[in-house]
Amino acid sequence: MANILITGCSSGIGLETAKLLKEKGYKVYATARKKEDVLMLQELDFIAYKLDVTNHIEIAELLEKIIKLDKTLDAVFNNAGYGQPGAVEDLSTETLKEQFETNFFGLHEVTIQAMRIFREQGYGKIIQHSSVLGIISLKFRGAYNASKYAIEGISDTLRQEVINDNIYISTINTGPVTSKFRENALKKFNEHINIKDSYFRTIYEKELKTRLESKEDTTPFNLPASSVAKVVLKIMKSKKPKPRYYVTIATYILGFAKRVLSTNLLDKLLNKI
Repeated sequence: MANILITGCSSGIGLETAKLLKEKGYKVYATARKKEDVLMLQELDFIAYKLDVTNHIEIAELLEKIIKLDKTLDAVFNNAGYGQPGAVEDLSTETLKEQFETNFFGLHEVTIQAMRIFREQGYGKIIQHSSVLGIISLKFRGAYNASKYAIEGISDTLRQEVINDNIYISTINTGPVTSKFRENALKKFNEHINIKDSYFRTIYEKELKTRLESKEDTTPFNLPASSVAKVVLKIMKSKKPKPRYYVTIATYILGFAKRVLSTNLLDKLLNKI
């Protein structure tokens, strides 16, 4: 029975992926940052552990437990992450660092620690959860855009460095998917952005906050979180998974636009979103 470590399983994509893989017979190590979420996962009969991806000691200890239990590790799904809204000029360097600590540096730390295991056993799969915003950029999402572009760069490089090995790096570019992403983004927006003194105060109050606070998701081409879970399942079942997987029609459309449009035309298109 193949096993997989999944980060960020408290809700949404991580939780749905853990459920689907467990249902299909995979041994899932489901993790979450908060103790209450770990208890929730345990109540759902998961093998669940607390894992803060910004803590390299927690990562090392968990991987050691997995190897002691199973002797091997077949795959890692680097899913943990969040979005920090706000115009670039309103992002403090500390806020940007915080975004990168989870979305990029945490992902990287899990990756390199897993790679040591994969090198020793001679195989493994690393699934990196990027975004359509790792391909194109949207306004007021600068921190998140940058963190996902960083994932693209490090994953593209790593993929070349394992090209002759039995280790596969797959990047998932997810478009609009139903999850608690907006709810968590709103918390970070209120926590880190000085709305009152911003040049964009009116836009923040009339548009951005309204969208983040809305209980209805009217985003075009939106899909349920299970759509990503199905892609992870496909990767797990594949002997030679593809290097990249698009999820949602929006990703295909915007990915195509990035390839064929001039930068000026693309900027005008994206600015309307």
